[in-house]
Amino acid sequence: MKHDPRAPADHDRTQTLGFLLLDNFTLISLASAIEPLRMANQLAGRELYRWYTLSVDGEPVRASDGLQVTPDVAVTVPLTLDMVVVCGGVGPCRSVQREHVAWLQAQARLSRRLGAICTGSWALAKAGLLDGYETSIHWECLAAMQEAFPRVVLTTRLFSIDRDRASASGGTAPLDMMLTLIGRDHGRELAAGISEMFICDRVRNEHDHQRVPLKHVLGTTQPKLLEIVALMEANLEEPIGLDELADYVDVSRRQLERLFQKYLHCSPSRYYLKLRLTRARQLLKQTPMSIIEVASACGFVSTPHFSKCYREFFGMPPRDERLGSGTLNLSPVAMEKGAAPLLQDAAFEAVPLEPVSSAGVALDHARGEPTYASVRLKP
Repeated sequence: MKHDPRAPADHDRTQTLGFLLLDNFTLISLASAIEPLRMANQLAGRELYRWYTLSVDGEPVRASDGLQVTPDVAVTVPLTLDMVVVCGGVGPCRSVQREHVAWLQAQARLSRRLGAICTGSWALAKAGLLDGYETSIHWECLAAMQEAFPRVVLTTRLFSIDRDRASASGGTAPLDMMLTLIGRDHGRELAAGISEMFICDRVRNEHDHQRVPLKHVLGTTQPKLLEIVALMEANLEEPIGLDELADYVDVSRRQLERLFQKYLHCSPSRYYLKLRLTRARQLLKQTPMSIIEVASACGFVSTPHFSKCYREFFGMPPRDERLGSGTLNLSPVAMEKGAAPLLQDAAFEAVPLEPVSSAGVALDHARGEPTYASVRLKP
């Protein structure tokens, strides 16, 4: 992930987002993406963000739970957008139409930032707009997307922000992604205030991963490998030796190492260490356990050894993780050489009449709330 702190940012004007709804999109993901924007406006007391929902023809789109959402506009209506977010859900390979692909490619040519939630990444990938980008998608689609779009750099992270692309895996993960983007735009205090309003204990960041069943990562069933990993996961506090693991599943150590190299592209010991460190990270963030207790619970014989492994794997010592120094990266989203700029100049495209955004209506309704304009933004 590359970020350029010198990248220009315009945080004073209202940013406009368009949410493209695919058939069978997940309503929880859409709400998780839009609600932080609404609350950002409410706490700031002004319209920091404006949003529109879109569909190919402007007709209602049915969500995966059967509810229908009537979009604000059709994609044929010209809008000045800073960011387009594709909202996917069930069966993205069936939901993405040629019209979606053509419109997304047109948005990329206009230098719009592009995002996706749940399985919306499938549409961006089909449009050829994710090649070489680190991308998150719901774990159910990981194997299929890797097969269909080998040039996309897939990750099991909850969300990914790579240059002018942002993607979240689904469920409530878009909430965390939006809070991170809002924090970068307007500061940690506003993001923390939104989190408090939504009774969100902590903002998960780009280092947090989905809990993905291994068979979906592999894309096929490898019973021996699945059994070995299950044994590893059940024995984090007292790690089992590799020879013993091999004996449990009736393979040689050499066969064990070949399985891991072929399907997980690492050694068994490296994978085991990753499981233990990931568990340690969860305990540091979610429990009051001391660093010594966490080290012991994850099978490390000494705190210095634990700290060394942790720093090498996550890029920070356990103490900094506990203090929360790595929970929110406030540097602006980067613009790499040759990449599309992050924010479009408002004068780039003349729009005679824009439809009314629901953001303004929501902000007007919020004026009577005790929290209205409760977070003062730095000038």
